[in-house]
Amino acid sequence: MSISTTIKSYPQLKKWAHWMLIPGGQAKPRIWVKWFLNPFFHKVKGKINWHTRMDVVPFNKFELGKGSTIEDFATINNGVGSVHIGNNTLIGIANVIIGPVHIGNNVLLAQNIVISGLNHNYQNIDISIKDQAVSTALITIEDDCWIGANAVITAGICIGKHAVIAAGSIVTKDVPPCSVVAGNPAKVIKQYNPAEKNWLKLHA
Repeated sequence: MSISTTIKSYPQLKKWAHWMLIPGGQAKPRIWVKWFLNPFFHKVKGKINWHTRMDVVPFNKFELGKGSTIEDFATINNGVGSVHIGNNTLIGIANVIIGPVHIGNNVLLAQNIVISGLNHNYQNIDISIKDQAVSTALITIEDDCWIGANAVITAGICIGKHAVIAAGSIVTKDVPPCSVVAGNPAKVIKQYNPAEKNWLKLHA
């Protein structure tokens, strides 16, 4: 039996191990986790700027591909799900990425984008929402996408290859490849027509 399996088998041991990694009621791991554990568990080939908040723990994966950059004031959190960022991808200033999230290669994220694979449960009205469990659903952003400033990508969404998300959009449904979406909730406003080799506006 592995160490992680043993810890998970005993609730009190699991609680203690979690406290050793992350102070109670917080998301940011202890400094010793950042210095001494994470380098051995995570694959970081790109650049993480100095003022990035890395809420990254060893029990879920974090990967940053070659040539990729996470800019200042962004937050990366893999506490409830793995975060994968491919090659030559830009994570813009003040982005928030909460796993589970898979971002492909050559993706451009502008500023102040929220990408969260996490939702708080609220169904039991006798318990405060903050004390209820969370649910997760993988967000996938395929290669070559561009996401505009202040967009929000909700849990469980797949954004197809070479799609464009307009600034300020709230994405609540899957986005087809080679399309442009905009609005709240986001809707397809343009699609690439391979026969005409052109981006065509869709009629409302």
